[in-house]
Amino acid sequence: MSSTLLEVTRASHEEVERLERLIVKDLQNEPANNKDRLFQSHRVRNMIENIIATTEKLVEIYEDKDNARKDEIAALGGQTATGTNVFSAFYDRLKEIREYHRRHPAARVVDANEDYEAMLKEEPVIEFTGEEAFGKYLDMHELYNQFNNLKFEKPIEYSTYLDIFSQPHNLPRKVKFTRQYREYMENLLEYLFYFFQRTEPLQDLDRILSKVTTEFEEQWEKNVQENGHVPADHTVIDLDFYSTVEELKEVGPEKLKEALAALGLKSGGTIQQRAERLFLTKHTPLEKLDKKHFVKGSCASESNGGAVNAKEVVNSKEIALMETKMNKLCDLLDETIVRTKENVVKKQALTYDEMEAEREEEETQADTESDDEEQQIYNPLKLPMGWDGKPIPYWLYKLHGLGQELKCEICGNYSYWGRRAFERHFKEWRHQHGMRCLGIPNTKNFNEITSIEEAQELWKRIQARQGVNKWRPDLEEEYEDKEGNIYNKKTYTDLQRQGLI
Repeated sequence: MSSTLLEVTRASHEEVERLERLIVKDLQNEPANNKDRLFQSHRVRNMIENIIATTEKLVEIYEDKDNARKDEIAALGGQTATGTNVFSAFYDRLKEIREYHRRHPAARVVDANEDYEAMLKEEPVIEFTGEEAFGKYLDMHELYNQFNNLKFEKPIEYSTYLDIFSQPHNLPRKVKFTRQYREYMENLLEYLFYFFQRTEPLQDLDRILSKVTTEFEEQWEKNVQENGHVPADHTVIDLDFYSTVEELKEVGPEKLKEALAALGLKSGGTIQQRAERLFLTKHTPLEKLDKKHFVKGSCASESNGGAVNAKEVVNSKEIALMETKMNKLCDLLDETIVRTKENVVKKQALTYDEMEAEREEEETQADTESDDEEQQIYNPLKLPMGWDGKPIPYWLYKLHGLGQELKCEICGNYSYWGRRAFERHFKEWRHQHGMRCLGIPNTKNFNEITSIEEAQELWKRIQARQGVNKWRPDLEEEYEDKEGNIYNKKTYTDLQRQGLI
């Protein structure tokens, strides 16, 4: 029944819309803790990926490269090779439907909403180590050991490593020229990338790093065009930029010296000799070079850890790009890095027993928070929440009549729950705004009036009554003569005109 291409298209559109509504519904729920936030983010990420996959299928269907969709639409209209026969197409489709229900007499309509609603309760599997504490801290012990193997004078502490790993510009240049440093940077970048994806699945990290790469490439090209060599912070020369020795000489004697030293070659002589010696490595592997070009007591294998080509030695551009990406990831994970440092320093001051006691306390606290959360969520009567975040007692709910819904048409059919809220709303901004739109003053005369028609009729009656009781100065304005007699204005004026006063 759902094998036709048009039915697949309709079902795909329905699935996309249902997933979009499900994402909105999930994001409307405020997570109680970090664990729930991660579960929610990963659920939403999975649903977004499903939407993307389904949309790609729809695009492929609409492109209709094999004309299958076009043929199916034509068949629905009864178009055949012999002509158009609408009735034949109709009865063929009817026959197909009857045949399906004959083969599946117990078939029933399945409510897909139940399956989709169950997705809101899923807890995706997120892999974290014990040290990472479900994304709260970084676990960089393997990278720390790899960093200590970069042939420094002496190893450093783990807490010190957490302070300096995000500052590669402070490392000695000779360390950056090694293959070990390249492998270390690749592993570090991979770990930070993977950790950020696990803790912030809704962030488009590929787009962020793509922007970083574009800006880096522009800056790199700019430096090469302006200076003729790579930035000062990265002194290994990429020979692909130079086609002759004369072009390579423009780099300068110091840069040539540093590049030769990085390859284990002699770095003395004139700038012409240095450029020629370095240019040899562009097309010739180091192990095939004459030993006279190497520093005394050194050879290609000893100075470079094996027979390698100059292009395989640490590429300054690639290292610089990796360091730039790593700095961006460190900025994004700044709060996590700070928490990790504080946690490591705190643990260093604790004994094993104290660490175990603290771990048990954290687990107990997490269980308590989970129990409190379940208690807050369990509200079958849908009672309003009190000041403590828990449902109010049922007797209080009945006492205040909070189950009674009172609507006000003047407020745009807004609902007020309970008599107290209803009486109070006549002085609130929403009701005042509605009365102002009707051109009626919001006075006590209009209390308990919620219908627009009743309010307008009452206002007309009030205006009419004000017309009968209108102030008439000739009859109601009072005057007093010399003897203390009181007259209205008209009588007093007539008597004065006659000279009687």
